[in-house]
Amino acid sequence: MNRNERHAAILRLVRAEPLSTQAELADALRREGHEVVQTTVSRDVHELGLIKVRHASGRLVYAFPEDGGYSEELSDALGRWALTLEPSGNLVVVTTPYGYASALAQAIDVARHPHIAGTVAGENTVLLISREPHTGAQLAEALRSQRLQGAA
Repeated sequence: MNRNERHAAILRLVRAEPLSTQAELADALRREGHEVVQTTVSRDVHELGLIKVRHASGRLVYAFPEDGGYSEELSDALGRWALTLEPSGNLVVVTTPYGYASALAQAIDVARHPHIAGTVAGENTVLLISREPHTGAQLAEALRSQRLQGAA
């Protein structure tokens, strides 16, 4: 099986069943007839950008960023450091307490939010560039909702 076929199988499996560990994911691939080793699965998890989210059962399971609400860490970071979110065109200007912009930008980058093309951080300001066709206003609203989840 080539890399693309394996990634497609992982995509299907992660969406179909709650898998918590690389070993569980490797076992699921083997059940489908794909011979894999743990190091390959580890690399695939990284390449696909899989995150862990809390499943209804309470376990942390693999998910794709677009499936997982872009991660609890992003909600926490937005709730902790984002003071204001101001949209303009396809941009969002986020203000933070002095010295926290880099930490917030890093959390946003790690979360791999599908509507964010990139970030630029200063000392107390983060500039977010939205991915087309999303506007800055749409992105700001999504982030406001995400920030409120972190505050709950």
